[in-house]
Formats: sequence, C-alpha cells, structure tokens
Amino acid sequence: MPARHLLTLAAALATLAACNTLPEKSPMSFFVTSANPGKGADLGGLAGADAHCQSLAEAAGARGRTWHAYLSTSATTTTPAIDARDRIGSGPWHNAKGVLVAHTVEDLHAANRLTKQIALTEKSEVINGRGDTPNLHDVLTGSTVSGRATESTCQNWTTSGEGAAIVGHHDRTGLHDSAAAKSWNASHPTRGCGLDALKTTGGGGLLYCFAVD
Repeated sequence: MPARHLLTLAAALATLAACNTLPEKSPMSFFVTSANPGKGADLGGLAGADAHCQSLAEAAGARGRTWHAYLSTSATTTTPAIDARDRIGSGPWHNAKGVLVAHTVEDLHAANRLTKQIALTEKSEVINGRGDTPNLHDVLTGSTVSGRATESTCQNWTTSGEGAAIVGHHDRTGLHDSAAAKSWNASHPTRGCGLDALKTTGGGGLLYCFAVD
C-alpha cells in the first residue's frame, strides 16, 4: 500500500479513536442536591449554584452534560431579573432511575410528575420529607409557580444572613391541603438565609438541578 494511503488510514483511525473517548451523556437529567454547599442560601450567586450542581452530578458519574440550578434572581439597578424556567434547557428530564419528570418547560410548570419518590438525589436516594426527621422538603427556588423571578432570593443567592427565599416542597405536602403546600417550586418564604434559619421551616438548602443539554 502506498505510504500516503497508510498515513491517511492512520489519521482516520486516530480520529475514530478520539471520537470513541468522548464522554457519553448520562441518562440522568434532573436531581435534587444531596447536600448544601455549606452556607445556606449563600450559594455564590447563580454561578456558584450551577457549579454545585455540576460538581455533584460529575461525582455521581453523570458526565457529558451541563447542569444549572433551578433558581431565579431579582432585578437590580444594573441587571434584569432572571427566571428559573429560562435557565434549564428544554427537556425532557429524567431522574437518576430514568423516570420521566417532565417533557418540556411548560409540562414542568403545569403537570410534572414530581413526588417524594421521583425527586431523587444525584445518588438516586429519596430525600426526607414532611413526617421524617429531619424534614428536608424545602428546596430553594426564589420563583413563582410559573418559574418566574420573585424578590425573595436571599440577595440573589449571596447572603446567609437576614432575608428570605421562596422554596418549594419536593414531596408536594405541607401543613394543609392548599395549592401552595403542594407546590414543588413556590410554597413559602424562608425565615432567613443561613442554614439554621432554613432548617426551622423544614429545609436544608437543597436545590433542583437540571441538565440544559
């Protein structure tokens, strides 16, 4: 075989080998964080929250995806508000066991399938809810039922002091049978932004994480 043909074949084989080493996308595209980074609602802003989602996903073996936290931010004098619904891609999303959570953004905010048994961590674990000790069903969102921004975001996820953040209930249960108590993303404000304050209403500073690709 001519030398130039051998070189062409070698180049083709090298390209094929490189393609085969690219990380495959994980089938998991949604999870609830198994832990808070350590400072309550002070997540280091959206960038810090996204990095936390990314780190937990990769540690669980869910590589080849870009992860964002489901969080809204309030408008400031220099930046517009950001809606959580606009940060999470287009779906569909599945949990760590491959169970469908929602087909689309509209489906997520209208008829999603989230329950305590489906809103699993990146480790495929069930998270404590109402009736468990400790109760961890409050999940930080800073959002309305439709996934839009609110003013309750603990200074756009940069403080663990005074303030409040809207949370949802991952187990879809609360103190009563109201729509708010059953809301996965907009149940009530917290009593503060630090971990101790978040615990008083049944939370641990957990987040919803979505793969955007």
